[in-house]
Amino acid sequence: MQSLIQDAKRLIVKVGSSLVTNEGRGLDREAIANWAQQIAALRAMGKEVVMVSSGAIAEGRKRLGFETRPTAINELQACAAVGQMGLAQIYESCFREHALGTAQILLTHADLADRERYLNARSTLTTLLEFGVVPVINENDTVVTDEIKFGDNDTLGALVANLVEADALIILTDQKGLYTADPRKHPEAQFVHQARAGDPALEEMAGGAGSSVGSGGMLTKILAAKRAARSGAHTVIAWGREANVLVRLAQGEAIGTELASDRAPLAARKQWMMDHLQTSGQLVLDAGAVEKLTRDGKSLLPIGVTEVRGEFGRGSVVSCVDAAGIVIAQGLCNYSSGDARRIMRKASSEIESILGFVEESELIHRDNLVLVR
Repeated sequence: MQSLIQDAKRLIVKVGSSLVTNEGRGLDREAIANWAQQIAALRAMGKEVVMVSSGAIAEGRKRLGFETRPTAINELQACAAVGQMGLAQIYESCFREHALGTAQILLTHADLADRERYLNARSTLTTLLEFGVVPVINENDTVVTDEIKFGDNDTLGALVANLVEADALIILTDQKGLYTADPRKHPEAQFVHQARAGDPALEEMAGGAGSSVGSGGMLTKILAAKRAARSGAHTVIAWGREANVLVRLAQGEAIGTELASDRAPLAARKQWMMDHLQTSGQLVLDAGAVEKLTRDGKSLLPIGVTEVRGEFGRGSVVSCVDAAGIVIAQGLCNYSSGDARRIMRKASSEIESILGFVEESELIHRDNLVLVR
């Protein structure tokens, strides 16, 4: 079986906290140097690489003397601020040994939710790749709050894959890959060599967080693969300490679990809408509107909306949910929340008489709407 990575030109390589910090004992220079050497080899093969690296909080925790990962957001932020210094320094020195420049980029969800900042981040990253620089990205944990945090760098890796339209996402972890059950608890668990990203069965078999060092687990990796697949990126989940794993994958060897994308990439604007982890509000749809959107590919009209939740302005990205609260779609709303409440359950022909003006006849035009399911 040939690796999905062999023909990929632009790669996102995500490494987790437990690998970067040797299970929380401190930054593992030997491991980071090894990945730098492999990425230098990938660059020589003509591939572009963006790294997404955890480890700042874990390193800061060690430097500040915490025995376990703190839970208070201000303490996590302090750990990140201290740890990020060491993390950036060690990546810079390891890549410099291979005559490769590096760049540190810290992101929050707010950076990617704002259209202008999203485009600026994309421009910066693509320019760095053109210059032959290896960007090293981490969540900006020094300023993050519950409302804007990605929650784990697996999700961040998928968002970056979509941001730069990468061909593949490689998630290096402390596990060999995905099993049908947790092999630490179920010896009979079977290894999953290859599957389709987004297969609901994968989410059912995934467990929780893998270690006390990081915040992710196998489920976050499966969901990240599902998200990355929307832009056409394949995902590989592999053991980070596997000998020469990145180079072997690039040479065509199948290692770990491969989660293949089988869908055409979304248009860039629709991908941006899908990558909003939180939206400003929700539009609750009746059954007829759900059918129009999902089966017929129609725009969302005011008459099909039964409730408007949250406060948002015109042009905000909102979620469309059914009566049970299941998210059906996300899109750019043509009206503010206040105006949407006034025209919901009304025919489009009544908008002007109700509001005194008409922006559009639809609440969300189909060109500005993307289905979630």
